[in-house]
Amino acid sequence: MLLAAGILLELLPQVAAAQTVPAGPPVLREASLRTDTATYLLSRNTVMQAGGPALYFWYRRDDETAELRLYPASNRPLRLRRSPDYQVLDSLSREADGSFRTRLKFQNLTSSRFLRLVVEQAADSVGKASLRQVVSLLPLARTTVDLRVSDNELFVGEEKVLELTSSNARNVRATGEWVRGTDFDYRLVADANGVLRLHVLPNQLGARTLALKLQTERPTLGPGGHLSYQLPVLRQEFNVKASRLRFLSPDKRSVTMDEASRRKGVELILDNGRFFELRRTYRIEDQEEPGGELIADLFIRQFLSNDRVLCYLRPYNTHRQTEGYLYIKDADVARYLTNLDITPQAVIRNVQVLHRGGDWTPGLSVSPGETVDVRLEGEGLLKSRVSFEDLPVIPSDSSVRTDARLVYRVRVPVSFDKRKSTIFNAGQPTGYALGIKEFQRPHPLDFVSVVYGDGARPITRLNGPVLYDGTIRDVVFQFNPNAIDGNEQLYGKQFLSFEIRILNSKGDLVEQRSVDNVVICPGDQSARAAFYQDKQCRTDPLSLNSLLGRKTYDLDEWSRIIITVKHQSSQYADPGYTQTVELVLKRRYKFDIDVSFPAGLLTRRQGESGYGDLGGISLATLAQFSFYSPTKINRLRPYKIGAGFVALNAFNLGSSGTNRDLGVVILGSVYPTRREAKFTFPLYLGGGFLLGTQKWFYMVGPGIGVRL
Repeated sequence: MLLAAGILLELLPQVAAAQTVPAGPPVLREASLRTDTATYLLSRNTVMQAGGPALYFWYRRDDETAELRLYPASNRPLRLRRSPDYQVLDSLSREADGSFRTRLKFQNLTSSRFLRLVVEQAADSVGKASLRQVVSLLPLARTTVDLRVSDNELFVGEEKVLELTSSNARNVRATGEWVRGTDFDYRLVADANGVLRLHVLPNQLGARTLALKLQTERPTLGPGGHLSYQLPVLRQEFNVKASRLRFLSPDKRSVTMDEASRRKGVELILDNGRFFELRRTYRIEDQEEPGGELIADLFIRQFLSNDRVLCYLRPYNTHRQTEGYLYIKDADVARYLTNLDITPQAVIRNVQVLHRGGDWTPGLSVSPGETVDVRLEGEGLLKSRVSFEDLPVIPSDSSVRTDARLVYRVRVPVSFDKRKSTIFNAGQPTGYALGIKEFQRPHPLDFVSVVYGDGARPITRLNGPVLYDGTIRDVVFQFNPNAIDGNEQLYGKQFLSFEIRILNSKGDLVEQRSVDNVVICPGDQSARAAFYQDKQCRTDPLSLNSLLGRKTYDLDEWSRIIITVKHQSSQYADPGYTQTVELVLKRRYKFDIDVSFPAGLLTRRQGESGYGDLGGISLATLAQFSFYSPTKINRLRPYKIGAGFVALNAFNLGSSGTNRDLGVVILGSVYPTRREAKFTFPLYLGGGFLLGTQKWFYMVGPGIGVRL
């Protein structure tokens, strides 16, 4: 039975070759294939291969273009069957020498297998059957490979990648499989750009020679028509030293250490280490020497096709890449190096807020329309995904991002309609929230107006005392709520206090009142009007007469009404505004009964010549008008005018008392303006009618004034 099987195996190639030869007469007596360098004939350029004889030709490009000529064995026309291995550029046409000519453009000569031409001869009218002949083609390629190494130093157990140069890199067979040897293990890989890379892994120390045996995809033709797929052996000398630790790159740069990762592990893909054993656990420590701190366990789960391994990493301690490398150990022997961050789960321990122009504060209250910086402090924050409920985060060049601290710039829209904005991490609440607090900033007091007789005037325009020469029926303060909040600037509720003092003309305090906690809320035109609703908000005017015991219309001339309007400092973090309104009851003149003592008067009576002697001390009782300065408060002009009675020489110091008389006079006087003088000496000028002598008279002279 074994003998029969052997005979059958020997006969199989002959049977296969016999099936490719057509029965009956041949279709072609000759065929030629001409490239740009040579012409190949079917009768001369053939070589035997496993499938039988084949027409060989040398090529340089995968898409080589060649001229095909078919010489028929008879006069019957020929046709060439289509094939995906080449493209027929011209229709098959008969030439003058009886041959049929066309051009072929091959598609991929290096990778195409079982390349052949199928030529058919159609049946004729006499009844001869159609014939077909198959011409096998064998592309041949000349290929050279060279290895040049600038550094021939290798380390045991450490893989090194070298680049090969080739005249036809596509024709070099690169399987990517490891070839095991005593001194070296190697494999050949072609990357996406067709570059050949040789991976070498030494196994023995000392000077070693790598014998690289490579094969080609297309053969070359040797002496005697022998086909060879083997390239010349490449030899390279290497100096192999003792092993050094190899760095294995992980696919993740950071792993979170939490309860789940400690128990179940985290999937990690590493470079394949030659000493790794499947389904075995290795230690990861922070030092090369034995006794290092256990950072994690590494369990080898599966080898991958890209020369990497799938592992389970179970972390037990934290590690930063800046702290140094991690050592993968088999027992206490370090085998490989790697590095990655093993950080705790993102935890926020503290949140602070920075308002514009302020300092960091633990208070998490923010106001609508405000832009603030929010600082989060904790652990593992770089892997956190922080978001603020319904609040946009503004990108900023000054934002801080470290594992222990994050700073975000947050804008609170004016239309924000919630009382707080929760801070989330990866969609989960962190336990912190920004409280939305309405702005409570002092606004300039231009929204407060006062009415005291004329129309309403903003109190910020009343700089200095206001002299009013009429009767002040009432002093009313009005408020404009729509002048508080603007489109961009929000101020919120305004807490005011009013201090009222009434002084008489001498500056003595007559009455004092205080009104606290006057709350004025922004009006309906404010974007936050709905959030200012409060029963304390005042909308009606504030009347002073409703507060005072002595009404404003009952005050004497030159009385002063002083009202101080200011913000309540206890309600604001910033200093508030203060404005004082001072109203003075101005008068143009003053009417009074005045008693004075003119002395040394010069009098001239009607019908007499000259002024006579200086008179003695007279007594004048006058109904007198005094006139006030229009630009000063309660300051009289230096002159007066009045009418009344004068007793001439009432206190006569002369030797004769014949000049005594009583007259009705109109008298003008000039007084000094110094207020501090106790004694004054006015000058008098006037005239009248003497009741005793029944004469008109004129008089001029000084007087004596005493101020008590």
